[in-house]
Amino acid sequence: MAIAAGKTGVIVADVQGDFTTWKKGSLAVNGTDKAFVQKVQKATETLSREGYPIFATQDWHPGDHISFYTNHPGGKAFEVIKIEGRTQVLWPPHCVQGTENAGILVDSNLFLAVVQKGRDTRYDSYSGFMDDGGQKTGMDQILKRNGIQKIVVYGIATDYCVKATALDATDAGYKVLVIEGLCKGVAPETSAKALKEMKEKGITILKELDLQKIKTF
Repeated sequence: MAIAAGKTGVIVADVQGDFTTWKKGSLAVNGTDKAFVQKVQKATETLSREGYPIFATQDWHPGDHISFYTNHPGGKAFEVIKIEGRTQVLWPPHCVQGTENAGILVDSNLFLAVVQKGRDTRYDSYSGFMDDGGQKTGMDQILKRNGIQKIVVYGIATDYCVKATALDATDAGYKVLVIEGLCKGVAPETSAKALKEMKEKGITILKELDLQKIKTF
């Protein structure tokens, strides 16, 4: 058991079929092939064996979700629009509730809890803590119930859900570490910007899984 096992938790962000090239996902992120998913699986198994509680986030959209370009007449995939003053990227339909590619690809037996997000038709939700409308998920309550004070975050995508989850965790008072090598981003520029933004917020960035550094961060 790790020294900090009772205080450090792990959040695996959105490792779902629709975000991977392996499963030919509708919103596949570059580099998310079978080897990457297996790497994430292996790292998650290692952290679980070390005694760290593992949590997951899962994009779980209704079919009429506001972020799907198909729900905006004349809308195009990846177009950026304004909705009630908020910036909204229009995405291809993805992670629709109950579909095969909405499934998490990491062994579900490893997770203490799975927090679903993006369930509200009206709001996008990159963060595992709250959606764009400010509605909170159960993540903070679940972590507090388990005595978690520090969080390790990795998954898909560096520049969206990983970043948003890590920043919101920091705002909620958690000490946060992101493992860059267990993440993939939508674009190199926005991923580099996201890593810089997270560092500036005081988040520790590790290149790869390092158990010693996780125990002591």
